[in-house]
Amino acid sequence: MERVYRRRNRLPGRYFLAVGLPLLAALGHLWTAGAEARRWGSLEIGLLVLLALVMLPLNQYRAHTRVTVRGITAQWALRARTWAWHEVYAIRAEPVPGRNAGASYPDLIVYLYDFRGRRFPLPQVNSWQLADAHAEAAGLRLAADPYRGLGWEPRPDVEERIVRGAARRKVWGTVAVLAVVAVLLAPLVAVALG
Repeated sequence: MERVYRRRNRLPGRYFLAVGLPLLAALGHLWTAGAEARRWGSLEIGLLVLLALVMLPLNQYRAHTRVTVRGITAQWALRARTWAWHEVYAIRAEPVPGRNAGASYPDLIVYLYDFRGRRFPLPQVNSWQLADAHAEAAGLRLAADPYRGLGWEPRPDVEERIVRGAARRKVWGTVAVLAVVAVLLAPLVAVALG
């Protein structure tokens, strides 16, 4: 049993729009700033653009998931993580919340959960790259059964940790959205007050 999930489809144009909008907001801040801030802001924006131009293609061409009899390996742009089958609690295809799911990002992502309740996305195992992410997650669980030694039955202690992790992600997501809104509104407020 060996499966490798790599990029099969191109990213939609809206994805690049989602990456470009924060850079435009940063340029708006730079435009309203003074001379000293412009100098340092130019450096920061240049580094952000360079980071985006390097990391996006690197992640698209290097990121993949490899499944073998020994376990599952998630290779991202710069690092890899391997789990032996006995370390895997669950493999689940989960919907991504939001109105733009499917357009700006995949609407289903396959996640690996360990016994500590931590969630890890499996690169290129999502609804953009696969016709049926749910069926693929079920196929991975079925293929892992002979090597795993444990059943896929839910354990209440791990499920509780997963729920706590989901609540924590929701809080941090809300904080991040509020921070982005504040950053986007700051130039407008500065222009209106100045």
